[in-house]
Amino acid sequence: MQEEEILLKRKIEDLARRCYETNQYLFTGFLSLSEQTVFHEMEQELSYVDHDLWGGPVGCERKMIRFGSMDQLGYEEDYPVSCITVKPLMKKFAENLTHRDYLGALMHLGIERSVLGDIILREEAAYIICTDKMAEYVAENLDKIRHTSVYCTVTKDMPPETMPVFLTQELIVNSCRCDSIVAKAWQMSRNQSLALFRAKKIFVNGRQYENNSGLLKEEDIVSVRGFGKFIYDGVMQETKKGRVRVKIRKYA
Repeated sequence: MQEEEILLKRKIEDLARRCYETNQYLFTGFLSLSEQTVFHEMEQELSYVDHDLWGGPVGCERKMIRFGSMDQLGYEEDYPVSCITVKPLMKKFAENLTHRDYLGALMHLGIERSVLGDIILREEAAYIICTDKMAEYVAENLDKIRHTSVYCTVTKDMPPETMPVFLTQELIVNSCRCDSIVAKAWQMSRNQSLALFRAKKIFVNGRQYENNSGLLKEEDIVSVRGFGKFIYDGVMQETKKGRVRVKIRKYA
């Protein structure tokens, strides 16, 4: 077990215990899918305290754990999460900025990755999910990304533009195995797909997924680190040659 994983487990255990002992809500920072997998492996031993996960927009990957609930504590407390909308000061001079550009600019501010959730790019703006405590700091100091001058506004509500946008695709595959569909979705060989499983880069419904021969079920959300993610919508029909036509919705 790696040292980072051990430290994460200790932190999660400590937050769960303190929530139970002090009767107050406690939150982790934003966790990556790999970090969420560590948490899921601990869920049974944490069953003595209520907990859930949330990260803001529908379909987001990076999420916080909240320890505590209305039933357990007798009151409600929202997640300490805000949304920063980032727009260019002059649209006609704006560059075509990438996720990496935004993340690099944010890291340049000296903040930790755990205070940031998903970064959602749209044609007119970017939406940065952030902890409440850091949102104003980011909004006040993030004024340039690469050579593009930007301005920021902060809201507690998630703007409608953060809702996922999908690209529907129909794929013909040999079977509904996860590795077969992943390979077809990104036009890679089966060996390339298998390498992603071995490298622990495949996640199904937020959990690390190493069973490449596992069969996907309708509404499964498959994330492939470095490529993207999709929702599996199931089998549409079987072809005369015994293959199957399936439908997926890729997150744009």
